[in-house]
Amino acid sequence: MSRLPFYLIVALLLVTGIAMSVHRHVQFEVPWTPGEQRKVWEIEAQVNFQADGGPAKVEMALPSTQPGFRVLTEHTASPGYGLNYLEEDGARRALWSVREARGNQQLYYSAQVLVAENAKPAEVPPPRSAANVVWEPPYDTAAQEVIDDAWSRSADAFTFTQQLISEFSDERRDENVRLLLTQFDRAPLLLRLLHQADVQARNVSGLQLENGRRRQTLTTWIQVYDGDESALFDPANGERGRPDNLLLWENAGQSVLEVQGGTNSRISFSMISRNQPAAAAVRSQLAKDADTLLNFSIHSLPLEEQALFQTILLIPIGALVVVLLRVLVGIKTSGTFMPVLIALAFIQTSLVTGLVGFLLVVAVGLVIRNYLSYLNLLLVARVTAVIITVIAIISLFSVVSFRMGLNAGLQITFFPMIILSWTIERMSILWEEEGPKEVLIQGGGSMLTAVLAYLAMNNPWIRHITFNFLGVQLILMALILMLGNYTGYRLLELRRFKPVTED
Repeated sequence: MSRLPFYLIVALLLVTGIAMSVHRHVQFEVPWTPGEQRKVWEIEAQVNFQADGGPAKVEMALPSTQPGFRVLTEHTASPGYGLNYLEEDGARRALWSVREARGNQQLYYSAQVLVAENAKPAEVPPPRSAANVVWEPPYDTAAQEVIDDAWSRSADAFTFTQQLISEFSDERRDENVRLLLTQFDRAPLLLRLLHQADVQARNVSGLQLENGRRRQTLTTWIQVYDGDESALFDPANGERGRPDNLLLWENAGQSVLEVQGGTNSRISFSMISRNQPAAAAVRSQLAKDADTLLNFSIHSLPLEEQALFQTILLIPIGALVVVLLRVLVGIKTSGTFMPVLIALAFIQTSLVTGLVGFLLVVAVGLVIRNYLSYLNLLLVARVTAVIITVIAIISLFSVVSFRMGLNAGLQITFFPMIILSWTIERMSILWEEEGPKEVLIQGGGSMLTAVLAYLAMNNPWIRHITFNFLGVQLILMALILMLGNYTGYRLLELRRFKPVTED
């Protein structure tokens, strides 16, 4: 029979599992290792204005996800005001409104912004072609001469912008530039000149992020488009590109703050940076995108279910350890996957406490099961009696350990009682049929397998990977299928060939 379909299934599981894991790492920036730290900026914007005593409306631009930054959470503090969030063409704004406001008013907006290199920016369409720019004499002649001079020394929209800004430097500033600066501010003037030269551009407002700064204001930048490409320019020196610490607060060429029903409006910013675990930093983003097809995230579930799945997803790791030890090494265990359940109990109780408790319960249970064998009970009744006996033994050990001040003994209740009962039953039958040696072999193999499974399942790196990357489950499935196809010798079986090597 052809094995091609089998190998195709294994390859499909491997490729799918790896692709899902890489997608979550790249798209949602889920870290590969636990304990990674990410920088998060906490930014607070404070709006102040003097209300006239009547209705008031305040509209403020809000930051959006952009290259290098992702908005995690945002909150406002505006007692008595209604609040609405507006979004159009990738530009986000907050609108506060109130029927009556008088005197000094303060509104607060705070946001947590994650430093994310691979953040997918919101799509903001390029600005529309500006209408004919109207200049009054003699500014029209001066503006055209400045444009012609910069145009002759440029090759495209970006180099033209750099040449135009350089015309405003102190070293090259001529009479035409000085004349224009008497009527216009620098940034709006540059934008008017770009529009007259039929260059698509807009003014955007950015916030320079510096740890611990207070009462900061926004700076104006020029965003220039040339076809499908765009570039950011500093109107002060003409440098192209966005600094790493620049957060674009308003990126659509609109006003940052608009106030109706008030005067003397102003906005200031305070900021502080801190590091926090990467898993916590991206958790809100994972929950936010949980409805997308490719985001198979446990983080979208309630916390109680998340804690449950964090343990359940470790079971395939323990099963892989069992398959490796039984198929490749040849270790015998009492029950196929009983060591996995015992390893889960070790996770709850700690390794030493779990080993001592398990050995005590099984030893006492074997003694009592030996007495039950003389009663010639039916199997179901005998196993039921063993279950009740195990419950009684665990209860007794818990009470005695508590009386002696050993709180660790209380954790023995985490052991699966049904599994313990069947283990005692199987070992008792094995003792009667094969003798104590076989009981020690299978019991010792079960303990060794349970300990190794516990060490693998309790590893922080493995716990992180299995919980955050569900594609790992497909990879584990592929590995187990390949191990199930193994038909060679087990390591412990090689002892049979020892006499041959001696000869």
